[in-house]
Amino acid sequence: MTVFGFHASHEQIHPSRLLEAVVHAEQAGFGAAMSSDHFSPWSERQGQSGFAWSWLGAALQATNLPFGVVNAPGQRYHPAIIAQAIGTLGAMYPGRFWAALGTGEASNEHITGDGWPRKDVRSARLRECVDVIRALLAGEEVSHDGLVRVDRAKLWTRPEQPPALIGAAVSVATARWCAEWADGLITVNAPVEHLRKMIDAYRSAGGRGPLHLQVHVSWAPDQAEAEAIAYDQWRSNVFAPPVCWDLDTAEHFDVVSAQVPLEKVTEVVNVSADLGRHVGWLEEYLALGFDQIALHHVGQEQRAFIDAFGADVLPKLHAAS
Repeated sequence: MTVFGFHASHEQIHPSRLLEAVVHAEQAGFGAAMSSDHFSPWSERQGQSGFAWSWLGAALQATNLPFGVVNAPGQRYHPAIIAQAIGTLGAMYPGRFWAALGTGEASNEHITGDGWPRKDVRSARLRECVDVIRALLAGEEVSHDGLVRVDRAKLWTRPEQPPALIGAAVSVATARWCAEWADGLITVNAPVEHLRKMIDAYRSAGGRGPLHLQVHVSWAPDQAEAEAIAYDQWRSNVFAPPVCWDLDTAEHFDVVSAQVPLEKVTEVVNVSADLGRHVGWLEEYLALGFDQIALHHVGQEQRAFIDAFGADVLPKLHAAS
């Protein structure tokens, strides 16, 4: 049965309010949660960027939900530190935590002052990080000299069962590559045929484990309000790679998105005041075989969305699955 989760967007919501939202989401019937992990928002209008790892400890303690986080080790984060963070949460909350690993975006990683590598270099760096993290979670002492360097690192606090390391992908080629190392796959909403190709590529290459999907939605009782929310908060997020990977700051995203039409936003966000339409969209994703679907309402106010989807959307999806 597919689990429907709540996505916690640190770029948009103060961490205290986000904690209140995820507690409310559990009460409303959401069965899981996942968290972004950003240093910078995608737009100055979003205006937040809490530290995910501090928040995750609080959220796991405040709820009984399983949680995941999307993380980019290798530049802003040393892989040994991420292994320690994963290991500690896994030890404190057994069976409730997973981490998705990706190659990251310059808007978060440039803060180190290091150059932003080419995509192929970032992928190779991530692959090294995965090996380092897995070895540390297995209890090994790790030394490594490559695109990342590690000197005699060892985790002294570890979970009995290492949390799953999920591969983050938005392209068919990356989904196929993730099959080499990942315990599952996560992607974001896209045309159904593209999602089907990604799943097929991952599975045909030997990919195992659960399939996760993050779905961007915008809902309000009035259609114009739902459109205004999506346009205000998410028009800076319509750009395909490599643009979304390579811009440095929220100011840059705001400049390049100044003239984006609403039609472009509705290509990446499911925007509707009609809850039945949201059910229909989500049933299409459900039919593809995703094990977990995390709903991200792109507005900064979450309570009305949680209440509406908890009452009128999730029950229909549970029946369909």
